[in-house]
Amino acid sequence: MIFYFSATGNTLWAAKYLADVMGDTLVDMSSVNAFSEYELGNNERIGFCFPVHGWRPPVLVRNFIKRIRIRNYNANYCWALCTAGDDIGLSMEFLVKDLNRIGISIDSMFSLIMPESYVGLPFMDVDTPQKELTKKETAQNLLVNYAEIIKRRERGVTNTYKGRWPWINSYLLGTVFVKWLITDKPFRVEEEKCIRCGTCANVCPVGDINGGRGLIPEWKHNDTCLTCFNCYHHCPTHAIEYGRRTKHKGQYYFK
Repeated sequence: MIFYFSATGNTLWAAKYLADVMGDTLVDMSSVNAFSEYELGNNERIGFCFPVHGWRPPVLVRNFIKRIRIRNYNANYCWALCTAGDDIGLSMEFLVKDLNRIGISIDSMFSLIMPESYVGLPFMDVDTPQKELTKKETAQNLLVNYAEIIKRRERGVTNTYKGRWPWINSYLLGTVFVKWLITDKPFRVEEEKCIRCGTCANVCPVGDINGGRGLIPEWKHNDTCLTCFNCYHHCPTHAIEYGRRTKHKGQYYFK
């Protein structure tokens, strides 16, 4: 069983590949809204796949782990994989603590550097087409290797890129990110570009947008936004901006 969350598609691509190779079931964490119970088969593997948000697991992922109940768990082999545009900081350490609180231990951990999708800060933008391609090719090769490790149920494997300042990034900058940068308040629509198609509302993983069917999109401002920028990247006319921080920046989602 593989629990996954994905916005722009990087993590979904990796999770689908691993599920196909190993014959495991995919469970979308963003589709679970209440306390949910899952029963493991005898000796069934457990996987967690997610993107890194602010050098931590996304709030949605952490809340999901707090709510789930897994029956028939008996030290089943458990692995985790995260995707990021660069380093992951101490994201896995956060995940380990969250899972330990519900009695689950991680046996192996992996990360993939994937094309950049975070555009919420002035100095951050999507990758060039060549860099995007290079990242995907490298990730594909790593993923093949990771799949073999998981199939063999190897324990104690850690293949992650934490970066130079993991503690500073995850605890200091990560705290700033969670408290002040995860918000839908700066989102706005350039009405002359918007075709009122509702794509942004349809791709939002938390249902934070009203719009489409002839209506201009409106964010609900109800503290559910993940600032994953899925709405921004999928807009077919590039009509969505995040304050002035995304002006003249590119769009990306996995194709």
